[in-house]
Amino acid sequence: MIVGIHHVAISVPDLARAIEFYTEAFGFTTVQRSSFEGDQPLVDAAIGLPAAAADMAMLRAPNAFIELWQYRHPEPVDKRSRPCDLGYPHFALQVDDIDSEVERLKSHGMTFVGPKAVNFGSSSALYGADPFGNIIELYDIRDANTAQLARNQE
Repeated sequence: MIVGIHHVAISVPDLARAIEFYTEAFGFTTVQRSSFEGDQPLVDAAIGLPAAAADMAMLRAPNAFIELWQYRHPEPVDKRSRPCDLGYPHFALQVDDIDSEVERLKSHGMTFVGPKAVNFGSSSALYGADPFGNIIELYDIRDANTAQLARNQE
């Protein structure tokens, strides 16, 4: 039985800077830190990368977790994608008052595809990127019934 989404993993080139951004910009809380390298057969088997070496931080968001990874081995390859590409091209954060959030997040180094959120009537959205280029959608639901359904999922 699936009980919900636990976390979204994000690979970053600078774990300390990523923790700083996600805790200060979004208010997430660091709840776990770990590192591994060398002879780790269980880790290698679980992730499918032999002789992997990485540092990890698990951050608590309001209704899920964000898992930040900085790999030292194997050497990471930059495969960030556009929103239309196949795979996992972005994650979305539900916000209240999207225009204020856009301005606030700019001060933390987030960049956006446009100057302000697009109004879809009962919701607004705008895509942006963290300081490492990972795509994050901000999503503001103004329809009370839809917003309540989203909050009940927490």
